[in-house]
Formats: sequence, structure tokens, C-alpha cells
Amino acid sequence: MEKRRKFGKEFKAKVALAAIKGDKTTAELSSLFEVHSNVVTRWAKQARERLPLVFA
Repeated sequence: MEKRRKFGKEFKAKVALAAIKGDKTTAELSSLFEVHSNVVTRWAKQARERLPLVFA
């Protein structure tokens, strides 16, 4: 059984910002960063939800 990979907050932010930017498809980002496309989508959603807290 494979060990679950763990990603740091900087990596997650980098992937999420790339997804939000919208220059590449989720599939392209998934391949580029070597993570599942569902992970890219989830991190982008979390970033969009939490970004307003930065400016609170």
C-alpha cells in the first residue's frame, strides 16, 4: 500500500493560485504539479473561500 503524500502550505498555495489564475486547465495543472485534479480543485476552492480573511 502506498504511503499518503503530504504537501506544505506553500506548495498548496502555489497550486491554488495557478488554478485561480486560470491560464491552464485543471488537467494541465494536475500533470504539472503531479497531484490529482480533484486536489487542485479542492485547494483552489479553499483558497477562494479563505482569501477574504486575509483582508479582514
